[in-house]
Amino acid sequence: MFIEIREVKGKKKYYLAHTFREGGKVHKIRKYLGANLLKEVLEERKVKAEQLIQEEIGEFKIIRDPLHTVLLTEEVDFVKRLQADANLTIVHLSEEDWKRFSEVFTYNTNAIEGSRLKEKEVKDVLEKDRWPKEASKTDIAESYGVNDAITYIRETKDHFSLELIKKIHEIVFKNSKSYAGRLRKPGEEVVVRDGHGTIVHKGAPQSRVVSLLNELIVWYGKHKSKYPALLLAAVVHNQFETIHPFADGNGRVGRLILNNILIKHGLPHVNIDLKNQQEYYATLQAYQKEHNIRPTIELLLKEYKSLKKMVK
Repeated sequence: MFIEIREVKGKKKYYLAHTFREGGKVHKIRKYLGANLLKEVLEERKVKAEQLIQEEIGEFKIIRDPLHTVLLTEEVDFVKRLQADANLTIVHLSEEDWKRFSEVFTYNTNAIEGSRLKEKEVKDVLEKDRWPKEASKTDIAESYGVNDAITYIRETKDHFSLELIKKIHEIVFKNSKSYAGRLRKPGEEVVVRDGHGTIVHKGAPQSRVVSLLNELIVWYGKHKSKYPALLLAAVVHNQFETIHPFADGNGRVGRLILNNILIKHGLPHVNIDLKNQQEYYATLQAYQKEHNIRPTIELLLKEYKSLKKMVK
């Protein structure tokens, strides 16, 4: 890290700057320290700025090995055992089964994000084009969009790419958001607060979204034949949500990407039920704060049990 000095209207303005390479692109972080500072004040503010810069770098750094600790082998074996014990062989669904799954998934994934449509209403929309009175046009449009996206991931051969990410977003939100299929633009930053105003999640800085997604895509390509599919899908989903590349719609796109990776590896698709919403959020927090992927794996296995009941 180094001090930058700029002279503006007779004042010396001090910045602490740091450059680093990520995803083939050089990034620069700069923190303003103040103007016309005494040496002692400059040193004091420099120390604080260094901490802020390190936090910003570390908070969104791609986990090149998702469990990059001495427990790596143990963790991977843990997931392999769980995956084997759960007998997650591909479920050969009929078209009727796929239709039922798509309706259930569409209802739950949209309800998690605030849709007011009931499960039966979603079924009527998708099967009969019957729109409930007083229903939000946005909720209707996004029901069709998620259903269409399920069809898309069934048909595409693409496991995970920048094009796939943007295409899924475009399909889901083509009739509800003007920015469908487009990543956050400069100046669009994401901060999620709880009911008390406490920050529970910050999306990656907009300037780093593309490079972080590209690193995640490279990571997946490197490890897709090495790690269990359940681990791959969980890490990609959680890291995608951490990056938060779109102004809105990240949850739904992330859960569709999760399913796309599972399907491509011969595992059944999975639904995150609305009743497990808080547990789902807790798994994301465990990953983002502690890099702990186990809660996500355990939730997915729990949801698989429900899936087996649904398609019997």
